[in-house]
Amino acid sequence: MTDTTQAAGAAGGELPHIGDEFTVKERTQTQLVLRRFVRHRAAMASLVIFVLIVLWAFIGPYLWHYSYQKFTPDNSQPPSAKHPFGTNSSGYDAYAQVMRGTQTSLKIAIMIAVGSTLVGAVWGAVAGFYRGVVDAVMMRISDLVLTLPLLAIALVISARSGGSWYWIAIVVAGLTWAYVSRVVRSTVLSLREKEFIEAARALGASDTRIIFRHLLPNALGPIIVNATILVATGILIETALSFLGFGVQPPDTSLGLLVSQAQTAVDTRPWLFYIPGAFIIAIALTINFIGDGLRDAFDPRQQRVRQ
Repeated sequence: MTDTTQAAGAAGGELPHIGDEFTVKERTQTQLVLRRFVRHRAAMASLVIFVLIVLWAFIGPYLWHYSYQKFTPDNSQPPSAKHPFGTNSSGYDAYAQVMRGTQTSLKIAIMIAVGSTLVGAVWGAVAGFYRGVVDAVMMRISDLVLTLPLLAIALVISARSGGSWYWIAIVVAGLTWAYVSRVVRSTVLSLREKEFIEAARALGASDTRIIFRHLLPNALGPIIVNATILVATGILIETALSFLGFGVQPPDTSLGLLVSQAQTAVDTRPWLFYIPGAFIIAIALTINFIGDGLRDAFDPRQQRVRQ
């Protein structure tokens, strides 16, 4: 026993033996991504706020005692305990209408994000995997879609669809998938040269299996980030369409339609204009912060695997 060890023992301290092994639990890639995302304070706060808004919009109408479709005897009332968001000139409870409007806007935005992401991810993966003539043709089609004036075409088609929220979502998704395809294609172009793809080919895996079981799962990071961005984009596009009168039509409602209907009353009944407007801003901001957190979490430059 050395003098240093004897001194430490006499002082009541303990030193670890040289032969002791310290084991650190290995973390999977998913655990690493979740850990980095949780550490992103703005993204976590935004996620909590967004989840609360979603629960409020979809569960709240079943708990609230007024319906967005029914009149009340209180016309043009300011916010109060009875009507937290006030009422409009027809007696509709604004709290119930904002809940319904948020629900409709979220359904449109999420459907846009899901539809655009699915089509764009598969399109970009196939183009990036095959390259050559297939890639050139598919990407020229994507470029054509990108050059189309999204808002103008959405206005025309939405006007002919009668203002149904699902038609609005389908139209916008059909004009935004090309953005996702470009991102996924660039990711797949680098992934297809990796060793695990060569190993899959050597084992006799079909092209379909390689694309859907190897390439797309490994491109999941950029896909998820773009999906969150499309949710915010969908909210803003729906708002623009409804504000111009070509979006959701009464008796249904959306946040954009509520803002459009209240623009003439912004001086006399400002609560009808600013409250749904605040929800539009809140949803768009929270989604953008969540997207920032996911981008940072999936950033390969931050991936340090501990074993």
